[in-house]
Amino acid sequence: MSKNTIKRSLRFSISIAVITFVLAAIFSIISNNALDGTTWSIGLLIVIIIVFIGVFFDMMGIAAAAAIETPFHAMASEKVTGAKHAIIIVRNADRFASFCNDVIGDIAGVVSGVAAMIVVIELMNVIELGQPVLNTILTSIVAALTVGGKALGKTLAMSNSTQIILMVGKILYFVETKLHIKVLPNLKKKNKKQEI
Repeated sequence: MSKNTIKRSLRFSISIAVITFVLAAIFSIISNNALDGTTWSIGLLIVIIIVFIGVFFDMMGIAAAAAIETPFHAMASEKVTGAKHAIIIVRNADRFASFCNDVIGDIAGVVSGVAAMIVVIELMNVIELGQPVLNTILTSIVAALTVGGKALGKTLAMSNSTQIILMVGKILYFVETKLHIKVLPNLKKKNKKQEI
């Protein structure tokens, strides 16, 4: 492995760590504020939403790794909205998947666990069960939803990678053209995922 490759990997790892720290703090603050003073039912809904966010981003990361460039080049030549952004995603699939699966996915997992504990405390005021029992039940529900959701998402991502990445490309197109926020720069110039 060359020194330049090691430096790039190290820079990417550090940037991912910083981004993870910032996003984890934001997620925690938002979820804690949303759960503060709410009923256990609303809290449980918030936990499920957090789990869904993790599953959705996990699915996007897998779809990026499974997709190939060729269909998007045809779409881009026909000026299909989001096709150019989809090409950028596929060319940078390793970094895109790392962000979606490792950063957002793992943060969602941690935050959903913390949020579940807050819901357990609220439930103790309603249901006459001990904290260990409620904690075990809710943790098992969150784990089942997370693992089951990711399994379903993986199947959908593998069989519908082109449609999923095009949808993400359209979202990025909207964010960059309407909100003027540059989300995903074209980091790799060479086409490395052409269909064989």
